Amino acid sequence: MYWDTKFVQPLPDFRIYVEIEDGRKGVFDMKPYLDRGIFRELRNVHYFNQVGILFGAVTWPNEQDIAPETLIAEMRPASEDVTPRAPHAKSFDPRGSEHRG
Repeated sequence: MYWDTKFVQPLPDFRIYVEIEDGRKGVFDMKPYLDRGIFRELRNVHYFNQVGILFGAVTWPNEQDIAPETLIAEMRPASEDVTPRAPHAKSFDPRGSEHRG
């Protein structure tokens, strides 16, 4: 769908760089969510950096995810100094094994 995430990359300071199927690109700040319920686990930087894409949604291995409408509403345009490091988005296989998309 047009709001599906096609690329995600973890950034310093608990932010993620995202690219949406419709061409939008931006940075989403996760810090406001890190003290809320299931998102507390994301305070672990190693775990936070395991962000990926599952069925077009930004997600982490233990099923934390960000609703596409929240992602789009709250992401800020990416500055020129934020550029993807990897050629492909990291995604998760629904059967549980990690793979590159």
